[in-house]
Amino acid sequence: MQIQKLLFLFACFFSCLASAQETFVISGTITDAASNETLIGVNVLVPSESTGVVTNEYGFFSIKLPEGTYDIQISYLGYQTISRQINLNQNTSVTFEMTEASENLEEVVISDDIERIDIESPAMSVNKLSINTIQKLPVVFGEVDIVKSLLLLPGVSNAGEGSSGFNVRGGAADQNLILLDEATIFNSSHLFGFFSVFNPDAIKDLKLYKGGIPAKYGGRVSSVLDIYQRDGNSKEFKAQGGIGIISSRLLAEGPIVKDKGSFLIGGRSSYAHLFLKLTDNENSAYFYDLNTKLNYRIDAKNKLLFSGYFGRDVFNISENFENTYGNTVFNLRWNRLNSDNLFSNLSLIYSDYYYGLKLNFVQFNWDSGIKNINLKYDFNHYLNDQFQLKYGLHSTYYIFNPGEIIPTGEDSGINYLKLNNKYALENALYFSVEHDISDKITAEYGARLSSFLRLGQDELNIYEDDLPVVYNEAQDIYSEATPIGVRSDSRSKIIESFLNIEPRFSISYKINRNQSVKGSYNRMTQYLHLISNTSSPTPTDVWTPSGPYIEPQILDQVAVGYFRNIDNGAFSLEVESFYKKIQNRIDYLNGANLIANNAIETAILNGRARAYGLEVLLKKNTGKFTGWFAYTLSRSEQQTPGRTPNESGINNGEWYNTNFDKTHDLSLTTSYDLNKKWQFNANFVFQTGLATTYPNGRYEYMDLSVPVYSNRNSNRLPSYHRMDLSATFTPNKKGNKSYESSWNFGIYNIYNRKNAYSISFRENLDTQRNEAVKLSLFGIIPSVTYNFKF
Repeated sequence: MQIQKLLFLFACFFSCLASAQETFVISGTITDAASNETLIGVNVLVPSESTGVVTNEYGFFSIKLPEGTYDIQISYLGYQTISRQINLNQNTSVTFEMTEASENLEEVVISDDIERIDIESPAMSVNKLSINTIQKLPVVFGEVDIVKSLLLLPGVSNAGEGSSGFNVRGGAADQNLILLDEATIFNSSHLFGFFSVFNPDAIKDLKLYKGGIPAKYGGRVSSVLDIYQRDGNSKEFKAQGGIGIISSRLLAEGPIVKDKGSFLIGGRSSYAHLFLKLTDNENSAYFYDLNTKLNYRIDAKNKLLFSGYFGRDVFNISENFENTYGNTVFNLRWNRLNSDNLFSNLSLIYSDYYYGLKLNFVQFNWDSGIKNINLKYDFNHYLNDQFQLKYGLHSTYYIFNPGEIIPTGEDSGINYLKLNNKYALENALYFSVEHDISDKITAEYGARLSSFLRLGQDELNIYEDDLPVVYNEAQDIYSEATPIGVRSDSRSKIIESFLNIEPRFSISYKINRNQSVKGSYNRMTQYLHLISNTSSPTPTDVWTPSGPYIEPQILDQVAVGYFRNIDNGAFSLEVESFYKKIQNRIDYLNGANLIANNAIETAILNGRARAYGLEVLLKKNTGKFTGWFAYTLSRSEQQTPGRTPNESGINNGEWYNTNFDKTHDLSLTTSYDLNKKWQFNANFVFQTGLATTYPNGRYEYMDLSVPVYSNRNSNRLPSYHRMDLSATFTPNKKGNKSYESSWNFGIYNIYNRKNAYSISFRENLDTQRNEAVKLSLFGIIPSVTYNFKF
């Protein structure tokens, strides 16, 4: 407990700013009355004092007020508002149970799918979608997809249909920190990007931070996607699921001990490959995953939670080639109410991303992956109604397996090969203050002190002048350097260390009750790098740590915005502009070999990146017709100049468009409630085509036609656009009142647009002329899904 005491003393520095007047604390937890599920982000307001807080990730809140009698209002979209009078003459702990508004107010149109703007909060560049909204959006194959839903928000895009990951404000997919119950997810996609790994039935809350990122988050330089799973129903057994064209899902939850503990377990699986077997097709591609959550309230101040996720994808071609990959995460958490105004959470987290390849026709297997063990101790300290302090310690141990080749037969012809494992330790200490400076100005400020220790490994190459890449000035070519030696170090030895201070600051100025302007600045450091030269991540990509020859990426981002609620919140408008620059963004040499490279430092150079743009989000929040319009105008560029004036660098040292640069990105999302049975939804998406590189000529050499390429990413694919429609039918309940069901009918790409996934060039054998060939993945795709709950 020495660490806890040290952090507590550190927090006391801020408590001296609190009023000396005698005060008392109202604290407690807010839950769903039907399931006992804790609710995140509930507003707890004291109108007479013009103050309030929101519940944290575990449903806890705390307010410090002078002695007196107060009317407390508890409000949350989709739930009935609670008003209660409390006579505050001592510290008071309460639990509020909220009832869904739809249960007793059937005539009220609930708009819980669109979050209204919090005008006073300094938080900006944050997007949140409810699960109800996500489940109704039309998507490919009818499979509900959280990541694909995020692509409808401003500043979020990806590398096209069938591409894994997502890009935020011109950043790469590997620059996003993806958390599931605080555990890192290294690959968020199933089936090479067609689906995401998140089962929507198991998800309680999700937030996407694009800027103004709080100090508790670190390790990535683009965004944070923070997802929490549901705890499970501790009052009664419930089940829900869905049956679709190519996949189905089932989730069950119920009490372990009524009102004290609960379980949740859910699974998904695709089965399209089973139909292929009926046609004697030996190829298959499928996925399955499992979500689980256990929680138990020991007493009024202590709670234990265990959550886990396991997912796998299998891609098989005629039993000769089998690819298996996926995530495994576990998290054991201890929530403790240390006092009425101090809440803590201690987490022990394990995360493992595995990639395996079986090549039976040449008789060898390939295994690679990344593992980490993470210990986190976080505190929420509610000093008074003007100060809230968050602080904590994080420590993560990494094991990187770049690859291992294992012969599987005597006739393999392949020798055993093990690329050198790499090890690292990342630590962080952070604090963050939420401060109501005045009635109009609210700020959140803090800092994160991060360190990264690269630990010893079996073999590490040594190069002349510490340059793993050499430059031939006469030929203007970069090439791999030849090692002049090898060093071996024990795991306990630190072979490279980094230390960075990451300040964070956000501020809000309230013009009036319906308008505000906000600004933010944050610096972030990323010590991990994804080795990939494709436009979107693939399972074969390998993570590598910073260390000798590879510097950590460092981000500086500023953003300003205007926020307005219109017509008493019926409409809302968010306009933000941003600029960010990244130091030490790795770039690849022309013709770089990234597969099974035991010295990846010989294929890369350190460069820099920048992105800037304007985002607009206009929402209609109430009524039968709701939705939003999102537009992004942006630029994302990268530059890798020469290390000396004599070197040309990559792309002649000039700025060039990144693989995920899109000048225009527009989406329109609408929902119409016709009646209690029918709801209709539509999406329209338009995006500038991805940057790419085309050949601009060719020459003949010894009867070979050799293409000559233009500068990097100086060309573009054709513009991308499509429209999707869906309808949800909810029949009246009959017989068993506890059974609910609905049908979702969808049409993806209704006008059958053949969007270009890629364009390749080949020589026409008849005309001997070069021709462009467009590859399109999807045309029009109908879908139907049956959802049920009991």
